[in-house]
Amino acid sequence: MIIRQNLLKSLKISRPGLWFPTIWIYLVPFDLTSNFWEQPLFWVGLFFVTFPLNFMVYGLNDFADGKADSLNPRKGNYLFGARLSKKELAKVPRHIFVVMVPFLAYFSYVGGSELFILLLFMIVINIIYNYKPFRLKERPPFDILIQVGYVFTALFCIQLNDLEMIPWQTFLYLSLFAFQAHIAGEIMDIEPDKLAGKRTTATIIGRKKAKFLMLFLLLFEAYILKFWFDDWVLSGFLVAFSFWLILDIFVFFKDKPYTLKQMKLFGIAMNITAILSMAWVLYSGNLLHPNF
Repeated sequence: MIIRQNLLKSLKISRPGLWFPTIWIYLVPFDLTSNFWEQPLFWVGLFFVTFPLNFMVYGLNDFADGKADSLNPRKGNYLFGARLSKKELAKVPRHIFVVMVPFLAYFSYVGGSELFILLLFMIVINIIYNYKPFRLKERPPFDILIQVGYVFTALFCIQLNDLEMIPWQTFLYLSLFAFQAHIAGEIMDIEPDKLAGKRTTATIIGRKKAKFLMLFLLLFEAYILKFWFDDWVLSGFLVAFSFWLILDIFVFFKDKPYTLKQMKLFGIAMNITAILSMAWVLYSGNLLHPNF
């Protein structure tokens, strides 16, 4: 019973509702015609970027943000993550070590020193993001820019599965995707972050300006998808989402915070759209073929 409770708690820390960015980015470099799903390494890598990687990312985050999380109403579930006591938080770094070391050893064995260095770099990025003297999560705008670390999931995929390097245009789009997803989380966390004295881009510029920043990124992404990748489907979806955000800003919510129920609905909607867009990205292969 205790083991089961600890496993479920670890799963909650990894935030299954927010696995979609790492899974999405991991899948981008694959060509559907290569039958990649027949390779065992693909599945090992896919598993790693779901629970182990996210357990490390969000576990370090939770360990550094106990006060803010204790005040955050959207925490305490599998969608947005755990709400832990000080005693529970104290065990998190040790559990991260136990989970990560076997994968680091295995990937170093199959991928050599280059893959090990890449994974070590991904860990260092998370430490720089969360802990002093850097703690970039409270140094706007670096709290947003450091999210480029998510793009290294694609590099991990390429190294592990011996794939061709994806175009720089794709890296740029994935970076914008990571920035926009992070801003959405900051917007939902403005109130608890302010109560905890936490500085983020959203707490400094305010909810409405943060939404405008998110809108700018969405439209930039839509432009790239349409004119650089000839992808009408993804660009059309982002334009539709942009129209919704305009209504959010000027009609529905304006500068008001979302309720917990609304945030959960948004989280579920994000996962559904992520699954659909993953399927489209693999089917179309558009993100692997820019037109210049």
